[in-house]
Amino acid sequence: MNNIKALQWRYATKKFDDSKILPQEKIEVLKTAFNLTATSYGLQPIKMVLIHNKELQQKLMGFSFNQKQVSTASHLLIICIEKRIDKSFIEKYFKMVHHIRATPEEVLDPFKNFLVGDFENKSIEEIKAWATNQAYLALGNLMTVCAIEEIDSCPMEGFEPRKFDELLALDELNLESVLVLPVGYRAADDVFSEFKKVRREISDVIIDLSASSEDKDLTNT
Repeated sequence: MNNIKALQWRYATKKFDDSKILPQEKIEVLKTAFNLTATSYGLQPIKMVLIHNKELQQKLMGFSFNQKQVSTASHLLIICIEKRIDKSFIEKYFKMVHHIRATPEEVLDPFKNFLVGDFENKSIEEIKAWATNQAYLALGNLMTVCAIEEIDSCPMEGFEPRKFDELLALDELNLESVLVLPVGYRAADDVFSEFKKVRREISDVIIDLSASSEDKDLTNT
């Protein structure tokens, strides 16, 4: 399946086949895809909780407005943000850059110091909003990879983060849940899977400001 066909095949799965389980190699692909997601400054202020436990998924469904995808999916992916992005967090990232790339510290220090100062001047709310934006980047990346791997998924904002955090003891990990992505295989009788996609025309959503060949010729005279 090429990329466009994969995206056409993808839909927000309404009903999973709870008898089908994703093989471990597919889970490893999703874990790696999450880790390779682009994030602002490369700081990765996000983590993913992976759940494959029907009893726990059933409990979490109760905090997800009883959306059955949470309990019937093969696995549940919960994207979380780090609650503390401070000097220590940033310095740890730059130590990793130095270790992996052998970049001299005198080269890294100016940017490191800039980021430390920048984040010290941000409010807690600003940092949370910034980190949450990174979670959405990860969600989009995961959904695309799911489509390419022919894994069904259903992105969710409709859940009670505080209840998730309490049940999963995420506070102890300095994490806060922000997004949920059930993954697995669609049920054969999910009628929504056969619906045609409803999208605006490409010409209505793309503003192409590329210069035409004639415009380029005029510019070069």
